[in-house]
Amino acid sequence: MRIAFALCVTLVSASALSFGYLLEHSAVRTLPPLTFRHPIRSVQLLLRNSRWVTGFTTEVCGWGLYVLALALAPLSLVQATAAGGVGILAVMQSRMTHTPLRRHERLAVGLSVGGLALLGISLAGAHGEGNDPGHLSVALWTAGSIVAALLATRLLPRAIGAGAAFGLAAGLLFAAGDIATKSAVDGGNVGFVAALIVCYGAGTGVLQGGFQRGSALVTAGIATLLTNALPIVAGMTIFGEPLPTGWLGAVRIAAFALVVAGAVLLGEHKHGKRGELGDTGAPGGEPQPVGP
Repeated sequence: MRIAFALCVTLVSASALSFGYLLEHSAVRTLPPLTFRHPIRSVQLLLRNSRWVTGFTTEVCGWGLYVLALALAPLSLVQATAAGGVGILAVMQSRMTHTPLRRHERLAVGLSVGGLALLGISLAGAHGEGNDPGHLSVALWTAGSIVAALLATRLLPRAIGAGAAFGLAAGLLFAAGDIATKSAVDGGNVGFVAALIVCYGAGTGVLQGGFQRGSALVTAGIATLLTNALPIVAGMTIFGEPLPTGWLGAVRIAAFALVVAGAVLLGEHKHGKRGELGDTGAPGGEPQPVGP
């Protein structure tokens, strides 16, 4: 019963996060370029925009619900449920922008919903809570994620598009923050509170930069993919959360595969035509800077 409640809370959290992302995206597209070279100016620009503040407040509320879910259920189950946020994001963007979902987007939503249905079936089995992985494992994961995120913003914009690259970096940072959060609230490692603040703060900043360079579906969709997929891996590796035995274990694996496949398919958003809101330009095709 506790786990079922936690997963319901996770779905509400995913909805709040998706809505917050869309509000933030619509706000930052109207602002001058945000940059880490001038952090105070960038923060002031964001805080002066009431639409962005509303979106960020909604995102923070969604994160608070996510922390509650982590305190009640294993990390891998919470993240697998949260992966449905990719589908929620797609539907919300379609409704808010009055733009019908494309065929591959509808397929992605279907895969995510199918994965959640299979996950529900797999809950018929026992649930291992895992164990405290210790400070070193979580610290190494967090440090590696920060380095990888920095490399992504520096090396990948030209290869995969700036919006996708910044979304990938944000997902790495958010995932590291989720893992640090789980260690703090479940394992009692309060020393990771600073790590989660750094990861979530940096991830939020990178995400805003991605929103200025790409669509919400590309940037937030890829960020959501990494945010959910990596902690699932961490849950079953460094946290030692076991799979159910027998056919329920196979169903759980299939559920993970479907939600990840849906997120990947949703991320396959090609560059927009010149003059559209594409992956590397602003409205009207004006390019944005690709540096942080």
